[in-house]
Amino acid sequence: GDTRPKGALRVLPLLLASYAPHIAEDLWAQAGEGESLAYEPWPEVDESLLVASTFTLPVQVLGKTKGTVEVPADCDQEGAMAAVMDDEKLGAMLEGKDIKKVIWVPGKIINLIIPKKK
Repeated sequence: GDTRPKGALRVLPLLLASYAPHIAEDLWAQAGEGESLAYEPWPEVDESLLVASTFTLPVQVLGKTKGTVEVPADCDQEGAMAAVMDDEKLGAMLEGKDIKKVIWVPGKIINLIIPKKK
């Protein structure tokens, strides 16, 4: 069967119509749509699809960036720390270390303060 989403097949010719109307009309007909593309309204924006559900959080140790982790957009400090410790590279780097302080800027960065090596 056809696995292409019908909505995507409708939007592409609509967007293309102002630049290449002849190609857009051909795509419209191939998609199985009836009337001419010229009579269709411009597609509406679905604002809910524009909101990011995750973001990349930079992780610093002693003020130096050591990596990044992907966290939910509404992540709190505990969730961010869990993601850092679950990360293969960062978790191995911090394993057994005594984290003295966590500087958390929500949605921006997490900085971990650990004792310096002697």
